[in-house]
Amino acid sequence: MTSGTRLLLIGPPGAGKGTQAAKLSEALGVPAISTGDIFRHNVKNETPLGVQAKAFMDAGDNVPDSLTNDLITDRLEQPDCSEGFLLDGYPRTTDQVRHLDGFLAEHGTSLDVVVQLVADADVVVERLRKRALEQGRSDDDESVVRHRLEVYEEQTAPLIDVYGGRELVVAIDGLGEITEVTRRIMDQLAARGISGS
Repeated sequence: MTSGTRLLLIGPPGAGKGTQAAKLSEALGVPAISTGDIFRHNVKNETPLGVQAKAFMDAGDNVPDSLTNDLITDRLEQPDCSEGFLLDGYPRTTDQVRHLDGFLAEHGTSLDVVVQLVADADVVVERLRKRALEQGRSDDDESVVRHRLEVYEEQTAPLIDVYGGRELVVAIDGLGEITEVTRRIMDQLAARGISGS
């Protein structure tokens, strides 16, 4: 792996991570890697992993670390990630942070920045209910969404402390016009010496 931007996008379900990941991927010239997309691809194609993952996803639970780590490691070893990447939805737990740290250290690199999208829980629930209707997603039912938000707070919030301790976190208001949120992120990245390709 050589020099390029290595970015982690973190935030509650429905905060707009997928949308911003696509925008930032284009602006920075690095692939956006979404665990959700990888899982959904496997579920749709009914791979053995997909069948296992679906049971967890339908219940609103996270897919276990071991399955997730293997998938992500495999993806990060693809040639298009050698110049940098954007991770969306990984790591979600401190065990996954350790796995990612180890992987990056083996390749002589580390994360450059962690972008934390901040969004009000009630706004997020409403946003996801709308998405469920539009996309027919079984993991966007209101009770499942509220459970996912609880899981996020419980498991992912500690990651903010870990990365905050390394002074990598920039907190961004994730609500508002998509282009405005992207601009907020790019301004914060520029302040850290990271600019578009």
